[in-house]
Amino acid sequence: MTLSSLSPSALRSVIREQSQVIASTSGIAAGYRQANVVILHKDLADDFEAFCRANHSPLPLLYRSKPGEWGCPPLASQANIREDCPQYCVFEKGVLVNKVASLAPYTTQLQDMVTFYLGCSFSFEQALEKANVPVRNVQQGRNVSMFRTSVPCVRAGPFHCPMVVSMRPIPQDKLDSAAQCTHHIPQAHGGPVHIGHPALLGIKDLSQPDYGDSVECQPEDVPVFWACGVTGAEAVQSTKPALAFTHSPGCMFLTDKEEATVSLQDSDSVESPLTFCISQNPLHYSMASKLAVQRVRAVEELIGEDPGQRGIRALFVQDELLRASLSLSHSSSVLISTGFPTHYMHDPPEETDGPPGAIAMAAMLQTLNKHVVIVSDQRALEMNRKIMQDSVDKGVIKSAVPIISFEGSGLDASLQFLCHDGDPSKPRYDHLVAIERSGRATDGNYYNMRGINIKHLVDPVDDLFTTASTVPGITTTGIGDGGNELGMGKVKEAVKSYMPGGSLIACDVAADFAITAGVSNWGGYGVACALYILNQCAIHRRYVQKGLGLSPTDEQRNLWAASLPSISKEEDMLHILVKYGVRSGKTANLGLEVDGLTFHPTHSDIIQRLRDLTLENVPQE
Repeated sequence: MTLSSLSPSALRSVIREQSQVIASTSGIAAGYRQANVVILHKDLADDFEAFCRANHSPLPLLYRSKPGEWGCPPLASQANIREDCPQYCVFEKGVLVNKVASLAPYTTQLQDMVTFYLGCSFSFEQALEKANVPVRNVQQGRNVSMFRTSVPCVRAGPFHCPMVVSMRPIPQDKLDSAAQCTHHIPQAHGGPVHIGHPALLGIKDLSQPDYGDSVECQPEDVPVFWACGVTGAEAVQSTKPALAFTHSPGCMFLTDKEEATVSLQDSDSVESPLTFCISQNPLHYSMASKLAVQRVRAVEELIGEDPGQRGIRALFVQDELLRASLSLSHSSSVLISTGFPTHYMHDPPEETDGPPGAIAMAAMLQTLNKHVVIVSDQRALEMNRKIMQDSVDKGVIKSAVPIISFEGSGLDASLQFLCHDGDPSKPRYDHLVAIERSGRATDGNYYNMRGINIKHLVDPVDDLFTTASTVPGITTTGIGDGGNELGMGKVKEAVKSYMPGGSLIACDVAADFAITAGVSNWGGYGVACALYILNQCAIHRRYVQKGLGLSPTDEQRNLWAASLPSISKEEDMLHILVKYGVRSGKTANLGLEVDGLTFHPTHSDIIQRLRDLTLENVPQE
């Protein structure tokens, strides 16, 4: 009879014999829940339970025993926690002093101790296999790789530590399946907390795990990380109790509890996750529910409407709004650039398209606690600062965003601007956004849609984007409505083929994401709405927070909603621009008009429809 055919109860009997037949519980007791174990003095029990509640993903609490209780009736019959794990760790004042096969010699001390049983990722390995997702550690006959991260857990009482994660290499085309089937098993850590480059978690070398064995990746595999219950052992080491015990990593307690099965219907649910690559350097994926993705795609369709009949749909690439917004949701510091001096015969030469969308994005990013800076042409710096202050006074944005300029040239100047001390490993910003910003053409000039060269009015902000493409960790987004805007070089060939004068005016500088809109301001509004939708999505927010922390409060949700674009705010914004002589792009009219389209009814209608779409059926937790 093989180990794989034995029941959990029979396997516990084998473990009690201390025959060392079972060195790891990975790959056995398929379909049954396994548990991490932490045993602490009863005086620490309440604080540790609070620590588990605050860090549910790494420490999903299955059962808390009474002091001196060896069994765990809700999880297993005839259990004896002193002997039911293949190996235990013994800690004294946070120091690992021994690994033992039985805790029976500590029975006296255990009378005053409490055992915590915590969910384990081994429990979902069968679900992965049923979903045709290969489990490499099981295939290779190895314990799973576990790593200490640089991500701090939420502190509770004396308990604090970095989170530990387990890593399983997953084929790129199986990422959605892996995320979906594990998401539906929250008592086994739930869905992944990170997909992609390990350095983003502070992990230096996948071949050198802190716990467990090294697991080999296949060529198409992507590293996928789940929260891990060994976090409990890290908490013990950080808190330094006089005496504590844990299971040895990979040597779990086997329960009699069958793990919840994941049906095809579960995976097809609108509350199942989908994964999206948001960066290749470093490799980074994000995640959101199918419902959130559908809603962002609807926003993308809406901002792509073309009442000016400019043929912008020819430049459309699906999910650019989604991927850009997912990336921005992960960012901590964002640089926004706008300004298209199309009216070279007027002073100022700026147009009304761009600044309203830039400030709408900044308002939402600011509310989401991102650091935001706007870069402007030097000649327009003071005017833009006055526009920003008036926007604050009118309530368009909560607080003023710093506005700076960049006039340097060359790689060194760009690196000094983008990175601390010009060091590419220390970027000052992790996302650059250009919205209706004049972009450099192939011949080095800058053209408006009439083919007039306006290079003398434009500072070399393009250099920041070209340099950012060489700096790991900086992502870029361009928003445009004609193809001559910074970042739209990503769709340059389409601009040349389909836009009037495209061969001359097409921007040559590409962004990672190119969002096309009927009016560029609508692209900025779309980003603000997409960020709101994503942060209302429990799956996305959990992933961004690495499975740690609490749900947002009603106050936070209300602040996000208040930061959305509205008809009144955007009308106030246009009044402010007109006050400073900023004109409509197509007609040069000095009035409530953008790109030849009057605010009422065209722009106001789009804004209201965006708000209705964004706020419709907001999920409640």
